[in-house]
Amino acid sequence: MKIEELEPKEVWSQFNEILKVPRPSKKEEKIIQYLLDWAKKHGLEAKKDEIGNVLIKKPATPGYENRRTVVLQSHVDMVCEKNSDVKHDFEKDPINAYIDGEWVKAKGTTLGADDGIGVAAQLAILASDRVEHGPIECLFTVDEETGLTGAFGLQKDFFEGKILLNLDSEDEGELFIGCAGGVDTIATFRYKKDPVKSGFFALEIQVANLQGGHSGDDINKGLGNANKILNRFLWKAAKEYGLRLCSIDGGNLRNAIAREAKAVVIVPNTNKEDVRAEFNMFFYEIQREYKTTEPNLRMKMGTVDAPEFVIDEKTQFNLLNALYACPHGVIEMSREIPGLVETSTNLASVKMDDEAITVATSQRSSVESAKRDIANMVESVFLLAKAKVKHSDGYPGWTPNTDSEILKIAKQSYEDLFGKEPVVRAIHAGLECGLFLEKYPGLDMISFGPTLRGVHSPDERINIKTVEMFWKHLLDILRKIPVEN
Repeated sequence: MKIEELEPKEVWSQFNEILKVPRPSKKEEKIIQYLLDWAKKHGLEAKKDEIGNVLIKKPATPGYENRRTVVLQSHVDMVCEKNSDVKHDFEKDPINAYIDGEWVKAKGTTLGADDGIGVAAQLAILASDRVEHGPIECLFTVDEETGLTGAFGLQKDFFEGKILLNLDSEDEGELFIGCAGGVDTIATFRYKKDPVKSGFFALEIQVANLQGGHSGDDINKGLGNANKILNRFLWKAAKEYGLRLCSIDGGNLRNAIAREAKAVVIVPNTNKEDVRAEFNMFFYEIQREYKTTEPNLRMKMGTVDAPEFVIDEKTQFNLLNALYACPHGVIEMSREIPGLVETSTNLASVKMDDEAITVATSQRSSVESAKRDIANMVESVFLLAKAKVKHSDGYPGWTPNTDSEILKIAKQSYEDLFGKEPVVRAIHAGLECGLFLEKYPGLDMISFGPTLRGVHSPDERINIKTVEMFWKHLLDILRKIPVEN
């Protein structure tokens, strides 16, 4: 069976077309033009703002003209992650998706169901002449994944609706009414190049095959962070065997847990066997630590040609100590909502160029003061290590409203359709809803969607059955939107 033949066909056919359109974060020109052309083809009113957000309007179907206007919202960009052995150009190549039992996956890359499935559902409603609904405004935002740029730049008068359905959640049967705010903390180490002396041999050390995942949704699952694991070995080998660091590269995106990391090092010839023995013992210990959450974890050490330089000893000392001391993971659980992560931090990436090493981290919290506190904690670690530190502007959280009218409608709809109550909760991941509220204070919002797993990693997959449930729920909510006062 082909993806476009899955049920509901109207959603999967739109999703299959979206898979063909490159849409990396900050490079959404092709998907923006696709949406504008699509709207013109279907005879619908569309507009684009200065930042690149697109709004497509559709009038009410007969008999629903007096209903309140509903804004359906999703983001058009996708996280672009791939396995190291996969050749794929996210700016040119279509996503190679396939059906695997109950799931749709991509071959060695992220699938882009986050939030391509939301986009597909919107287009399916806009294209349909069978779906019953009041006035619809479909909002497609840009650059959600790497900076919430579209939500930040959204004009205050871009849409008119007072009810917003965010289609960017990843657990079917759960209605989200709140999310964490976030901020990035970036540390920069400038280094000097010292010549490689004789009497050393060079090695490349790799950590790979970790699950990775979303730094919000998956931060409490005990997954390994490749940057932290690699640095544990480097730190000990530097201290005990005279290891010198030549280059380091780990992780990629601020909102993804690092899946892979590698470093080129040199070690005195006299310690060659000791370092190999230490590596083997370390790998064994790490496998035991992560045997449940990271069963496919791999580490590799191999001889390479001697590099031209090593990082100066002082910078290496500061960097390795800072990476070891930098917190990663859950900092605090919510005291009000059982099971909800309140505050966390992610050691996202370590990147090196000819002059500097840049460490990117991201902090999240549903409590604004706690968000500032953990960002300051991370900053203090890197300041002690003599790095230059800066913070992003950050984004606000979304405070839950348990008295929300659209929440009550969505809950009753779910019970009517499926004979059970949905779970109502907040999410530790960031959603654009907090920024929407800043510009549209009267918005009544919920967020929901089908079940996705492995988001922000090449293991990303979407459950086929839950797409149909999500679709039925969305259409039933639209039918039950109240009339204008």
